[in-house]
Amino acid sequence: MISVRDVCLKAKEAAFELAAATTAEKNAMLNCIADAILANKDKIYDANKIDVENAKGNLSSSMVDRLTLTDARVQTMVDGVRQVAKLPDPIGEVTDSWEIKNGLKFTKVRVPLGTIGVIYEARPNVTIDVAALCLKSGNCVVLRGGKEAINSNRALYEVIAKALETKGFNQNVVGFIDDTSRDSSLELLKQGDCIDVVIPRGGDGLKHFVLENATMPVIASAGGVCHAYIHESANLDLAEKVIYNAKMQRPSVCNALEQLIIDRKIASHLPSLLVRMVKDGCSINGDEEVCRLVPGATLCDATEYKKEHLDYVLTVSIVDNYEQAINQINNNNTKHSDAIIAQDEKVIDIFKKKVDTGCLYVNTSTRFTDGFEFGFGAEIGISTQKLHARGPLALKQLTSEKYIIVGNGQIRQ
Repeated sequence: MISVRDVCLKAKEAAFELAAATTAEKNAMLNCIADAILANKDKIYDANKIDVENAKGNLSSSMVDRLTLTDARVQTMVDGVRQVAKLPDPIGEVTDSWEIKNGLKFTKVRVPLGTIGVIYEARPNVTIDVAALCLKSGNCVVLRGGKEAINSNRALYEVIAKALETKGFNQNVVGFIDDTSRDSSLELLKQGDCIDVVIPRGGDGLKHFVLENATMPVIASAGGVCHAYIHESANLDLAEKVIYNAKMQRPSVCNALEQLIIDRKIASHLPSLLVRMVKDGCSINGDEEVCRLVPGATLCDATEYKKEHLDYVLTVSIVDNYEQAINQINNNNTKHSDAIIAQDEKVIDIFKKKVDTGCLYVNTSTRFTDGFEFGFGAEIGISTQKLHARGPLALKQLTSEKYIIVGNGQIRQ
């Protein structure tokens, strides 16, 4: 097993080479990876089956679902890689230019961040999504996945490395840490001289561990305590469709709805909104008022209003007005994705301005917070902080800027 230090050093050395790669070269890397995934599906599935079997009985059904690779999910990975290859290359883009009176010419251009470390949990598709976005944006990457998906991640990494090597590319542009112990994560976080930025992709525990121990800048990408507020002006048929999709379509992911807030003036409609979800296996919890209104609802305490369930569980609360809803969201969300269902444009406008979140939805599902859905091809994570990027982290969010100053002998007086 190669040491964490050696993986990081090799990635750093490769970063200078990758920064000078042409768009055509980077696209060729991506397309050869996409081809290799399809050519090695059986190997990938065999590895994934081991992880899924190990997870059964140890992880929740929703987490097993996140871990499981299917034909459709593998094809989505491949499509995502090819879509990234087709996207405009951000590197070298001139974002500003000017000339000053002494004749110096300034341009500001996009450049790679350098080498990115990514620590992530039980979703093997992250291995491919991250590698594709980093390569297209000219960044080397060091991957450190969780123990739940180690066999899947290892198989995917081996496919990437072999594909790059076969086509004559430096395989060290993608590094992989095969040790899933806490010590390996801690050691990665101490490689500030090699890793330019680290991105945690997982729950709050992982985010705080990284923030507390990293010796390099962190782009925090954490869990999603996603809220939706149904205002009294809402179209209730629309609300039912949106809320059902946001919670039930795939509850194990970070953009699934976890907290539903409803205006008291339409609270009598609450049972009809939720009855389909309950019938289809979703548990509802809330305070005494919610329990009176919704047959079978479970009484919960205040801790549930900050909880990311990642399962068929929805916490429901009732408020007097939109200001209470806004305060409840801002006090309990993770600044990931939040929604309002309403027809009142004044209320919608206030909600847009006051709710502190990375992605704000109006009359639509939170499930769209995804790099693929945004047209980015994929994403490394969903940034829940405000610097240096927010929301889905894709190509442009993985760049910095460099000033290029051209003169003809000017000196400072």
